[in-house]
Amino acid sequence: MTPQNLEILHRNGLTEGGFAGLREHRLVTGKKLWGDRASPEAWDGIGNFVYLADAQFDPKGETTMHPHREIDVISVMVEGRVAHEGSLEHGGSLDTNDAQVQRAGGEGFKHNEVNPDDTKNRMLQLWVMPEVSGEPAGYKKFSPAWGETTRIYGGTSEEALSFAAATTIDIAMLTAGQQVDLTAPYLAYVAKGEGQFEGADLTGGDLFRGADGTFKATRDVQLILIGTLA
Repeated sequence: MTPQNLEILHRNGLTEGGFAGLREHRLVTGKKLWGDRASPEAWDGIGNFVYLADAQFDPKGETTMHPHREIDVISVMVEGRVAHEGSLEHGGSLDTNDAQVQRAGGEGFKHNEVNPDDTKNRMLQLWVMPEVSGEPAGYKKFSPAWGETTRIYGGTSEEALSFAAATTIDIAMLTAGQQVDLTAPYLAYVAKGEGQFEGADLTGGDLFRGADGTFKATRDVQLILIGTLA
């Protein structure tokens, strides 16, 4: 039985778009940033979280070099890897399950993400609007481990591993049988794997919100959790 108030958005039911060397589904286009340009298929954001896209790069595909200002750009690898180019940490790379956070601030940055392989990959891109304008540009990288939940964005200033903010992003790498409790409001995205939320079956590509309860992994799951500090 589906819990009362639970809403589920299925990636594969959305229109596929893309640019340059990638194809993507946009699941969140927050009105706080996109306004009238927000996709009618996508959900609104939460806090300052305004964008979620699930993208596949073509073999040897790339985004091409492009700039950002006054936005925090979070990339999470689901499958495969990317080579990172740009004004922040040029020459770096992300492997499967790695994440990077690029803060544009008032200084801004340019970047290009490249699939170095001959097979397709998958990468999530999430955007958060900064709470303070004019910040210096910055970069952080994370390698979440199976069986753990890692805060990659937000939290208090004492949480030195991530950029402090009232909007939070966690990656829960749940092995089969592990579970996590969720209390609304939140957005939760099953990037890969399978699980159940209070009896409702969920699989890779499902975004859900609205109900309190417990998510339990039935297969290994990469779960993206977006929320706000109480």
